[in-house]
Amino acid sequence: MAMLHAEDAFRREGLKAEILMQIHDELLVECPADQAEQVAATLKREMESAVELDVPLIAETGIGDNWMDAKH
Repeated sequence: MAMLHAEDAFRREGLKAEILMQIHDELLVECPADQAEQVAATLKREMESAVELDVPLIAETGIGDNWMDAKH
């Protein structure tokens, strides 16, 4: 559900971001470097608000040239 919301938000906000892969509980997203911060913020917002839970749902983002560089 969150992935669909994120892709819709990318389009609404005019971002050239594509979700390439899901690895367990992580998403790998490709976008132009100059949009990376906005894409990360949009993805975080959409992931955290996808469903309402009794406990907060916290999403972390990372930016890098590859998956390993983006991991914290």
